[in-house]
Amino acid sequence: MTDEIIAKFGLGQIVRHRDAAFRGVVIDVDPVFSGKPGDTGAISPDQPFYQVLALGAEGGFIAYAPEDALEHDPELSSVAREAEARWFTVDRKGHYAPKAHAIH
Repeated sequence: MTDEIIAKFGLGQIVRHRDAAFRGVVIDVDPVFSGKPGDTGAISPDQPFYQVLALGAEGGFIAYAPEDALEHDPELSSVAREAEARWFTVDRKGHYAPKAHAIH
């Protein structure tokens, strides 16, 4: 029997990285690490990994982060309007998707 893995964060959710000091929006979720075996070092590959579009003053970048390194960001309930218009499409429920991807 296979264990079911349920992601803690959903597409479009704003999160922050506990150690790397960035905030961003979840744009994709893998149920487990999708890279080469052993590439995670001490981080367990058997957990959801997220692609997060991190936003900063210099622009944005994509980070690939394990679930145990991310947390809900209570300080940032929405993305600044300028960043929203530049990087995302937003549906009526407020879910974000990168302009290059459809909202799931």
